[in-house]
Amino acid sequence: VLFRSPLVYLSTTGVYGNHQGAEVSETSRCQTHQPRSLRRLDAERALRPLGAHVLRVPGIYDGHERLPTARLHAQQPALRPEDDVFTNHIHADDLARIALIALFRGRPGRITNAVDETEMKMADYFDAVADAIGLARPPRISRTEMKSLAAQGAVHPTMMGFLAESRRVKSTRVHRELRARLRYPTVDHTLRELKRELKSQSHVTSSRPHV
Repeated sequence: VLFRSPLVYLSTTGVYGNHQGAEVSETSRCQTHQPRSLRRLDAERALRPLGAHVLRVPGIYDGHERLPTARLHAQQPALRPEDDVFTNHIHADDLARIALIALFRGRPGRITNAVDETEMKMADYFDAVADAIGLARPPRISRTEMKSLAAQGAVHPTMMGFLAESRRVKSTRVHRELRARLRYPTVDHTLRELKRELKSQSHVTSSRPHV
């Protein structure tokens, strides 16, 4: 059976708040205290009765512009493993595909976590991107040190908000209900493709004759 939603609302997985690294599904409790996430949750509650299909979206990235290259170049610190948080991801192309499919297959008023299958902590993500594009990995510091930097204005409040929440967002509805197939099911798939592109570009540049 195909369901047609009058609109698709892109919300955020931030509405779940901090689950201390536990798995989270569409039926998990929303316990955010972040103002930006509370606004999204209010919008969900206003739009779902009107038939909107809600996609809860994590960090959006792609293989080019939407990568943390600026912070890697700046060598901004990341948390050490024992203090780090789980983050969630979706490739921009996959999100666009999911949103389009949701218009035709999404149940009105239904919630779907538009997430890929990556299970990775934030600093590990930074490390993986750094390795893929040939930059130095960011230095690791404690949460106490990170808070100290934030108090000095060296770490943006938005980043501290991300570092205050840890969850592993899962979704079976993307596959079972929307029947969407992800081109980039994990961050690793994207970074492997990026490495091949960079290697190919490097080969072409080195093969050009010198004038």
